[in-house]
Amino acid sequence: MKKKINFIIIFSLIIFIFITFIIGLNKNSTYTTANIKNVNIENFKSKELFSDEIINFINPNFKKKITILNIWASWCLPCRTEHEFLINLSENKEVILVGLNYKDKTENAKSFLNELGNPYEKVLIDDKGLISIELGAFGVPETYIINNQEKKIIKKYVGPIDEIKSKEIESLVKS
Repeated sequence: MKKKINFIIIFSLIIFIFITFIIGLNKNSTYTTANIKNVNIENFKSKELFSDEIINFINPNFKKKITILNIWASWCLPCRTEHEFLINLSENKEVILVGLNYKDKTENAKSFLNELGNPYEKVLIDDKGLISIELGAFGVPETYIINNQEKKIIKKYVGPIDEIKSKEIESLVKS
């Protein structure tokens, strides 16, 4: 009788584990940015890198159609590779390019921009990483395309901007 009870308990446990694994394997755990589209952007305040002025991110003076918010850091190697594409995007008169410097030392951030060029109209500081977390960022670099009239995120790019993403951003700005 004792052997039968032990067998039933072990068999039930094995069935439970098997069902749990099957459910886990069938669950889609791939992260996509599809759920980011048309989400309202939250306003936040931050200190500007060069002037130490406290700035509201959602600025009523932003008369341009699109804001590109790029989260970056001087210690981030992919941020270096995307920088030339950000410089090119900054030449577009339809967009405002804002940098959010993530968990970085002020002097390192300034040196990075002095060395590679500053594509940003404003560079905001996120020294503790809390603003980026509130935005839903997973790391650096990440880029948000924001419709200024509706204050909505149109698109989010995880990882560095490259030629393909840059062309996609240009087409989003034109539409």
